[in-house]
Amino acid sequence: LQWLRNPGPHHEKRTLFGDMVCFLFITPLATISGWLCLRGAVDHLRFSSRLEAVGLIALTVALFTIYLFWTLVSFRYHCRLYNEWRRTNQRVILLIPQSANVPANQQSLLGLQSLKRNSKETIV
Repeated sequence: LQWLRNPGPHHEKRTLFGDMVCFLFITPLATISGWLCLRGAVDHLRFSSRLEAVGLIALTVALFTIYLFWTLVSFRYHCRLYNEWRRTNQRVILLIPQSANVPANQQSLLGLQSLKRNSKETIV
């Protein structure tokens, strides 16, 4: 969720939002268009020329090929951005276990430091 709140430069946030909006609009449109093309191809095979049916089937294959290509490229791009963000935005806190040779005042200081940690930091 932190990555979605602040993924980096403003253009990355705008690109992610634009791709999500496009995905939400293009998916139902591609599905309906593909179904209508295949339905028309079936009707043409039954009642009229096979050439028009083959053309509609080719149109359906082209439509879904372009849709899948766009989806995979977009998904790969955003995964690459996320992995790059994850690699460069790490916050790690090293907790040292309490031992018998550490004086009591230093143990209490270590305890206070662990209480002040930020929710964005990872405990190791």
